[in-house]
Amino acid sequence: MVVASIDTEEHTDRANRPTGPRAEAREQAILDAALELISEVGYDRLSMDALAERAHAGKATIYRRWTGKAQVVAEAIRRRKSAHEIDPDTGSLRGDLLSALGQTCTSLSLDEAIVSGVMSAMRTDPELAALMRAQVINAEGRFDGIIRRSIGRGELPDGTTAEMINEVGPAVVMMRLVFRGEALDDAFLDHLVDDILIPILGHTRSST
Repeated sequence: MVVASIDTEEHTDRANRPTGPRAEAREQAILDAALELISEVGYDRLSMDALAERAHAGKATIYRRWTGKAQVVAEAIRRRKSAHEIDPDTGSLRGDLLSALGQTCTSLSLDEAIVSGVMSAMRTDPELAALMRAQVINAEGRFDGIIRRSIGRGELPDGTTAEMINEVGPAVVMMRLVFRGEALDDAFLDHLVDDILIPILGHTRSST
């Protein structure tokens, strides 16, 4: 009976959740505050009290939208990623890859502290890890669209997928940024695209 009561209360709360530009702006302020706090104090020390204070919002307002900080952080990163990742269409596979990865590198360079903090927290917070994988890591990205367009232009054969690009590209970027501490500059982008990603697709093409 208690569970049913809680479920009914949550359903009613969600149904009565404010909508419109003001509510959207309030939500975005909360998400921005969460990323600011991760950058300053890390994920583990991020508290709902601190989040409410930074966002100038009541805790009840936050809990009406999210069940806890893992959900807040995962959505904040998903929205930040979506805002920074405009699907390019330069007319060529190489141009699309350079444009997409250039945007990614710029975003990661600006948010390095956030990325490092969340990556570390995912090892000890199963809920955060699951949300990040579902909403950010495993979501279809620009590489899928890039590959589809390249197939349509005849640059790649039917059946080519973005699976290896989705795995290898971000891994190389994170290795350079987080573990090696080196710049994500134009020379690195050229190397990543020309010496790693395009050959991977070329290998896939030659084996089909």
